[in-house]
Amino acid sequence: MTTYQEYQAKIAELQNLAESARKEELSKAKEQIATIMREYGLSLADLAGVGKPAKTLKPRAPVPMKYRDEATGQTWTGRGRAPKWLEGKNKDDFLIK
Repeated sequence: MTTYQEYQAKIAELQNLAESARKEELSKAKEQIATIMREYGLSLADLAGVGKPAKTLKPRAPVPMKYRDEATGQTWTGRGRAPKWLEGKNKDDFLIK
C-alpha cells in the first residue's frame, strides 16, 4: 500500500517535470515567434496594434418615467420589479399622460 508521503513525493516529481516541460515549450514558442518576426521584418511596435479593437461604450439615455403615484410623488419606469406602492392596484390608473 502506498503512503501519503510517497504520493506527495510523486506529486512533487511530476510538478517538476511539468515545469521543465513548460519552460521547454515556452522556449520553442519564443524561438518560432522570433524566426517569424525576422522573416517578415516585424518589431514589437508592429505587434502593438494586433488584436480586437476595444468596444466603446455609449452612455445610456435615462428611461422616462411611466407611472406616478400622485399621493406620494413616487415614480416607476415600468421596468424591473413593480414597486410596493403599486402592488394590488391597477397600473393603468397610475400611467403618466
